[in-house]
Amino acid sequence: MAESRGNTNAKRATYELRQRIIKGALPGGTRLFEVALAEELDVSRTPVREAMSRLAEEGLLERAPSGGFVVRSFSHSDVVDAIELRGVLEGTALRLTAEAGVSDKDIAQTKELVDRIDGCFADPTAPNLDLYSESNADFHDKLSTICPSSIVRSELERVKSLPFASPSAFVFRQRDREGMIQSLVLAQAQHRAMIEAIAGREGTRAEALAREHARIARKNLEAKALDANVAHPAMALVVE
Repeated sequence: MAESRGNTNAKRATYELRQRIIKGALPGGTRLFEVALAEELDVSRTPVREAMSRLAEEGLLERAPSGGFVVRSFSHSDVVDAIELRGVLEGTALRLTAEAGVSDKDIAQTKELVDRIDGCFADPTAPNLDLYSESNADFHDKLSTICPSSIVRSELERVKSLPFASPSAFVFRQRDREGMIQSLVLAQAQHRAMIEAIAGREGTRAEALAREHARIARKNLEAKALDANVAHPAMALVVE
């Protein structure tokens, strides 16, 4: 039970800090202090530490030379470029994987991860975003690990740390819940298509699917920027 509460507190701390960053309450360059945040969020220091590590992986924080974390500064173009670069690298990874061929075991494990994502839509009007976030990240991690090129794998992992380039980061227009659900359903269909392309050793198709998959995030970001008409278009980030 204690472990479950710890996980819940870490998720809550992660969500709260993420919202403060993307809404500008914690601007770029802000130094985060573990003890102060723990008191503000009414949790122990361990969930705060886990939350900051998670946000550093997402590219929203960076480690300070003297220790701790600092809020990362980024622009709209930084976010767009990071998303585009992830699509290019993931596309390359999938093409190489398909051309090299993968084991039946790896294909089965990847399909199991996609099946797990289906569970997020038990209530089609209210997807389980926490489960989607975790399962989607596991799926993309699996795609990375089965790539035969160690260079591409390492570069793909590195680009995931750029602002909003994590495959579990999506930006939606605040009032467009139907659009959000449609994006998630489309992404899930693309997940299955990518597995089919890899299993069928269709390298070109797998690469194209991965590139298009990453563009979902870019299109949602641009729609949000147009909708909000603000300099900081990532204000409605929903991490799934």
